[in-house]
Amino acid sequence: MPTDVPPPDPDVLTLYATATPDKPAVIDPGESPGTPASSLTFAELEARANRLANGLLGLGLGTGDRVVWCGPNGVEVLVLVHAARKAGLVAVPLAYRFTAEEMRFVIADSGAAVVLVDAEQADRVAAVRADLPAVREVVVFRGEPFDGALAWDDVLAGGSDQPPPPPGDGGGSMIYTSGTTGKPKGALRTKADPTMMATLVATLRLQVGTEVHLTTGPLYHSGPLAWATLTHALGGTVVLMRRFDAARWLRLVREYRVTNTFTAPTPLKRVVALPDDELARADLSSMRSLVANAAPVPYALKQEIARKLGEGFLFEVYGSTELGVDAVLPPEEQLQRPGSCGRALPGVELRVVGPDGTPQPTGEPGELQVRSTSTFDGYHGREPVGEGWKSVGDVAHLDADGYLYIRDRGGDLIISAGVNIYPAEVEAVLHAHPDVLDAAVFGVPSEEWGETVHAVVVPRAGRELDLAALDAHVAEHLAGFKRPRSWQVRDELPRTEAGKLLKRVLRAEHVA
Repeated sequence: MPTDVPPPDPDVLTLYATATPDKPAVIDPGESPGTPASSLTFAELEARANRLANGLLGLGLGTGDRVVWCGPNGVEVLVLVHAARKAGLVAVPLAYRFTAEEMRFVIADSGAAVVLVDAEQADRVAAVRADLPAVREVVVFRGEPFDGALAWDDVLAGGSDQPPPPPGDGGGSMIYTSGTTGKPKGALRTKADPTMMATLVATLRLQVGTEVHLTTGPLYHSGPLAWATLTHALGGTVVLMRRFDAARWLRLVREYRVTNTFTAPTPLKRVVALPDDELARADLSSMRSLVANAAPVPYALKQEIARKLGEGFLFEVYGSTELGVDAVLPPEEQLQRPGSCGRALPGVELRVVGPDGTPQPTGEPGELQVRSTSTFDGYHGREPVGEGWKSVGDVAHLDADGYLYIRDRGGDLIISAGVNIYPAEVEAVLHAHPDVLDAAVFGVPSEEWGETVHAVVVPRAGRELDLAALDAHVAEHLAGFKRPRSWQVRDELPRTEAGKLLKRVLRAEHVA
């Protein structure tokens, strides 16, 4: 047998720890202004990730085992994500805003062997610990462990600074969908296509060695986590915000000369709604790639971003936890293509099909399907989805130039008197009103029409909404059958930490 088998490729973090050991890999500016900042160099991050990886292996974990992690953005989160990859484990993020019962469901459903949890959320894990017999250990970081749990520092102390043995196949990630339409499902990924990753980097104009990323959303969500780890894969620096604050976000972009971030539209709405004196101090001249996703970006918001923050850096992408990034709209086209989220990323195929599965004519709505090498393996506990066309049920159309327009999630479609009404279209008109900060549109039961359109609106700070004027505004832009027949004004809308609107919560409240 040949003996000159090449050694396995070194881990990407190990490479940067060797090439740029003293470069900052992670910066924690502190939870609020005035609190001390801290940082880890690439060499320090490598050593800490190795210690955790070896410590977890020392607990009896093996390649492919699931480890759940839970907590707000922090240094420990990035350490454990790198450690899981190095050890060949499947990292499973858990939303830190979940109740104890919601946490129990994800931990149990994932088959997790170990749970790593921030001390802020540890009481909820402790409350359901007895109902999780498959979990061998719970590790608590950023605080004292509860009775029966392990301390983060003790697990690290049991590991070596040296990289663990190469894991081979078996690692990956399993990110639970946000549950906007029901129980969360674990979207499993065990592979990545380097060519597609390079294509994405080039399309979003990211640069090796020069990126500074600011975490705008929670790292348990697929987009923010992907962008933070992608920045490390490019040898860049990640600046952490434990929780989002609009005014502080602007200050951190200016202070650290941030070059890229990933965000849902909601944080951007809060940024552009800041007082004029705050916006006057903004400096986004370093920003090259501000990527918006997780929900459609209203055209009115794009106009406001350009006017108040500048142009040349806003990208909108279409993608999902399951399907990855599939379409991209670059900065120079943001105001030229109202309603579009771009064209297919090179290497990705898009099509729109009707109820019978046949492709729809140009401009006709139907179910959006995606085919690429960057889609997920399948949902945990269900049959693998295999290769070929995949979908998350979104309703869309493609124009003659191949630009994609998302109409709505399939379950959000309103059918009134037999006519299809797409809530996203109505929401876009509401967002364009100067007094509206946020809006949600959904169907409510009607004996006469089957469903009618109901709108929930949130006023901008210091504004009062005149619903008659708002209805007249809608009437100027949409046909009569699309206009809301009932309204509600409230202070905020229920959204996930990732910014996705929870219409099922609004529907349940309306029915109640």
